[in-house]
Amino acid sequence: MLLTKFTHACVRLEKDGTVIVLDPGSFSEVEEAVSGAAAILITHEHADHFDKERITAAVRADPALEVFAPEGVAAQLSSEVGEHDGGADRVHAVEPEQSYTIAGFDVRTFGGQHALIHPHIPVVKNIGFLIEGALYHPGDSFIVPHGVHVQTLLVPVHAPWSKTAEVIDFVTSVRAPRAHQIHDALLNETGLAMVEGHVTRLGKHYGTEFRHLDPGQSVEI
Repeated sequence: MLLTKFTHACVRLEKDGTVIVLDPGSFSEVEEAVSGAAAILITHEHADHFDKERITAAVRADPALEVFAPEGVAAQLSSEVGEHDGGADRVHAVEPEQSYTIAGFDVRTFGGQHALIHPHIPVVKNIGFLIEGALYHPGDSFIVPHGVHVQTLLVPVHAPWSKTAEVIDFVTSVRAPRAHQIHDALLNETGLAMVEGHVTRLGKHYGTEFRHLDPGQSVEI
């Protein structure tokens, strides 16, 4: 399976010529990421993970493209695409603690709730996706998937809802052999180097090898 990192939380996965994309948001290169994709998976409704306007355009433009997302996101998108080429029928609500086959990929879901930003800011649904039993994209949460051994972990290295200690605890709790960063668009080079340095150094104690990926860079997993 080939993983390609895009800006912020968006990644593209290719297996046997089939592509799925996770979290093409407003900070990401949405059109490039979803080009030729069979399915889009969205962890939650925040714009940096779900660019509603550009994803709506993609669904309207490709009559085979499907979208899988929490109920609130699915409802928004279904309303936007309407009956255009059966667009609403290609938008599917997903729930946590379920197993799906999406475009030939085995997918399991975890979590259910976005991490708390502030008590005055409503908490939304968030789904973490485990792809092919190997790659885990947690969205905006530090939910550790249970009953599985994650091989490659995508680590939200910075967010309004987290601190570096929690990032490190997440990595050392999952103990995946490999890890790459996501949710990094709000950090400058200095801040990113600092956080990734901590994750690299401390992750090694728990068997995790961290590798930074630039936008557009690919790696086999």
